[in-house]
Amino acid sequence: QVQLVESGGGLVQAGGSLRLSCAASGFTFSRNAMGWFRQVPGKEREFVTTISRSGSNTFYAGSVKGRFTISRDNAKDTVYLQMNSLKPEDTAVYYCAAAYRIPTPFKQEEYDYWGRGTQVTVSS
Repeated sequence: QVQLVESGGGLVQAGGSLRLSCAASGFTFSRNAMGWFRQVPGKEREFVTTISRSGSNTFYAGSVKGRFTISRDNAKDTVYLQMNSLKPEDTAVYYCAAAYRIPTPFKQEEYDYWGRGTQVTVSS
């Protein structure tokens, strides 16, 4: 059974930091590119960042570039999202996703598995 379980969300003041984790099981983690997406109630889910199978390549949405960092530990089947300099606009449910074939980073339909999300709230 494929599972992606996000953790690490919470409440933080603007300018603060959080680190999200996504633990994977039920598939070969190292053969999948991984990504993070986020969604605000009533709005469309949007791309945040992706990382290649080996971790050599990363890609970020312009809104988070320079503030967020994606990384992975294939020995632990876990992908991380370090979020610094958080803004109220970053408030959303954050989802991790896996893609067996190399995805176009921002195309949600090219990812195969999804977690259930973790809430991040940034207060002003």
